[in-house]
Amino acid sequence: MNRVTYICGGCRSGKSSFALQLMQTFERKAFIATAEALDEEMHQRIQRHQQERGQSFFTVEEPLDPAQALSRLPGDTQAAVLDCLTVWLGNLMHQELVQEDTCPQLENFFALLAAPPCHVFVVSNELGMGLVPGDSLSRRYRDMMGRINQRTASLAHEAYFVVSGMPLRLK
Repeated sequence: MNRVTYICGGCRSGKSSFALQLMQTFERKAFIATAEALDEEMHQRIQRHQQERGQSFFTVEEPLDPAQALSRLPGDTQAAVLDCLTVWLGNLMHQELVQEDTCPQLENFFALLAAPPCHVFVVSNELGMGLVPGDSLSRRYRDMMGRINQRTASLAHEAYFVVSGMPLRLK
């Protein structure tokens, strides 16, 4: 049975590195990247992530519909990392695809988690532990991300919170 593992934590907490560690036992693995290189700093960040994971991953860059990307992976894919939900939601909101705090891409993602095509390791940021944002759009983003994280964690078979590079098993 294919399983979903949810990995959350703060920025630079070691979430992605932990997800890559969990992937070491799989031979045929994929990486679904949600980030886009819209500026030079993000381009360099993406390059660093690519170097960290090396050549052993089949990589798909999909900023708007990771469920579709996961469902179209080669049939022999054993496991995939989706990194990350936080950037993905930002992309959806930037493209104005989110209406009344949902959109088809989100619902398709949750449906896929109920019956994943391979083992899926979902990476996300925990945003609810900081200050209340000063503007309504940022508060809407933070609140929506919290609901997405809760729903993803509830659908996952395992969940981890990563702090200072140390994973804490939640379930």
